[in-house]
Amino acid sequence: EAQGSVFWHPKGYVLYNQMEAYIRRRVNANGYNEVKTPQLMSSKFWEASGHWGKYRENMFVVPDEVPGTEEEGPVLSGKSELMALKPMNCPAHIQIFNQGIKSYRDLPIRMAEFGCCHRNEAHGALHGLLRVRQMTQDDAHIFCTEEQIQGETERFVHLLYSVYEHMGFENVVIKLATRPEKFGGTIERWNAAEKALGDALRSTGYDFVIAEGEGAFYAPKLEFHLKDAIGRSWQVGTLQLDYVLPERLGAMYVAEDGTKKYAVMLHRAILGSLERFIGMMIEHYAGKMPMWLAPTQVVVATIVSEADDYAQKLVDRLKAGGIRAELDARNEKINYKVREHSVQKVPLMFVVGKREAEEGTVSVRRLGTEGQKVIAATDAIVDLMAEAVPPDLKQQAA
Repeated sequence: EAQGSVFWHPKGYVLYNQMEAYIRRRVNANGYNEVKTPQLMSSKFWEASGHWGKYRENMFVVPDEVPGTEEEGPVLSGKSELMALKPMNCPAHIQIFNQGIKSYRDLPIRMAEFGCCHRNEAHGALHGLLRVRQMTQDDAHIFCTEEQIQGETERFVHLLYSVYEHMGFENVVIKLATRPEKFGGTIERWNAAEKALGDALRSTGYDFVIAEGEGAFYAPKLEFHLKDAIGRSWQVGTLQLDYVLPERLGAMYVAEDGTKKYAVMLHRAILGSLERFIGMMIEHYAGKMPMWLAPTQVVVATIVSEADDYAQKLVDRLKAGGIRAELDARNEKINYKVREHSVQKVPLMFVVGKREAEEGTVSVRRLGTEGQKVIAATDAIVDLMAEAVPPDLKQQAA
C-alpha cells in the first residue's frame, strides 16, 4: 500500500509520541527553537543547494501541473517547473535563517525540526522500520561562527551521550567520515572543515576513528554508532560541519567588524530517524520497553466479576495520574490473562479479586519476575507514578 512507509498502530504510535516528546523537551532545554518546513519544494531550490545534481535519483520528483487540466504550472527558463519531496531539511532551514539580517550577536542560532523526509530507496533495500522511504528525523541545524564550532560540538556531544544513556545505551563508537570522491566546495574548505570537526571532537575527550571517504557530499561528519543487547552495531546520530551550503544559499551574518560573512552550519541529529531508532530499540529490548516508554504501563486484571467496579476505579485513578493503564475484566482465568499480557510485554499487572476489593489493595506482578506482592492500592499507584516518570524529568526533579 505504501512501500517503505509506516502505518503506526495505536500502541506503536504511543511509543513514537513518547520518543518525540522526550527529544522535544531535551532540545528545548538546550536552546533550540523548533520550526516546521514544507515537504514539497521547487527543483530550482534543490539545484541551488547542489542536491539536484548529486542526489536527484534518490528524490521523489513531482511535476507542477494545474489540477484538472493538461496545462503545466509555472514556466521558468523555458521549461515547466518541477517539485520534489524533500530528502532532508537543511536547505529549508537556511531559508528561515535568511529572513532578516543576522548579526554575530544573534549566533549561534539552533533550529530544530521533526522533519518528515522522503528518499527513493530501492525496494530490495527496504527493511521494516530499519530501512524506510518516509522518515521523520529529529533534525536540527546550528548556525554559528568559526569560533563557536568547538563549543557547539562539545555541547551537542554531551547532549547526545545523555540521551543515549537515558535510552539504555552505553557502548558508543564515534567515526569521523571524511571527503568522498564526489563532493561540493573546494578541497581547502573540506580540509578546514575536517580539521575543525576533529579538533572540536578531541576537546570533548571522546575517542573516535576515521571513516575515509564516507562524508556527505557537502560536509564531513561525525557518526555515532550504538551496540544493542546482542552486539549489533547501529549508526544513528550524526554531526556534520558544513561550509558549502551556507555559501550556495547565501546564509550570511554581519560580523563584529561590520563585514558580511557566511555562517558555519552544523547539521545534527541524535536519534537519526524516529522510525529506525524505534526499530532498533524494539530489537535491543526484545519488546520489553522501559516503564516510561511502554505503550501500556499497567493492566488491572480481575479474578472475579465482583471486583470489576473496583478495578475500573483503579484504572480511572491511574489514568488521572498520567499512567497508561488498561482494564482486563474478561471472563477468563487469571493465569490466561497473566500469560497473555506477559507475551505483550506489559511491565506491570495489578491483579484484583474480591479480597483486594474489600481491603483496598492490589496484587502486584512484575514482568520477568516470579511471584507477586499485595500492597495498598494507593501505595502501588504512587510507586508506579514515580517509576513511570521519563528519565530527563527525574533528573530535573533530583
